[in-house]
Amino acid sequence: MAKTLPEGGELISLEVNPKHAKVRLSLRLLLIPLTDPAQISEENIAHAGLSSKAKVLLGPALETLPTLSPSPPFDLVFIDADKDNNGPYFQHARKLVRTGGVIIVDNVVRNGRVANPEITTSDILGIRKLLQIIKEDKGVEATTIATVGDKGYDGFTYILVREGI
Repeated sequence: MAKTLPEGGELISLEVNPKHAKVRLSLRLLLIPLTDPAQISEENIAHAGLSSKAKVLLGPALETLPTLSPSPPFDLVFIDADKDNNGPYFQHARKLVRTGGVIIVDNVVRNGRVANPEITTSDILGIRKLLQIIKEDKGVEATTIATVGDKGYDGFTYILVREGI
């Protein structure tokens, strides 16, 4: 992804797990993935010639997100994280994304479990809370798109920011 960014574009990946930081890298873009060696990440980025366009911030996203500046605003935020915190991740991302920008939250269908009121696990409750937050936010438009594959069916929510904060 970073290879296709225009001059001045930047990809930022927030990672808790060093192992994921090692493999995840590749407009201003923020990735909030599921789950530290930072040196390996930096070496991979440098080896790809992308040191000026990509960086990894290690630590819990709820700690690193507030350190990011909305100026300049982000064009895209992709959230693929622990589902319990999807609501707070969205609320932080919402402050960072420009009007006309996009927030994508991955894995929100969970084989239909989100729609089953009898299921009350913390991950499912986290997704439901996210959907409620989005519903109440008059500055965004959103749709959830289901996907099907080897692992069953899931999906992502695509959120267009109509009005920046």
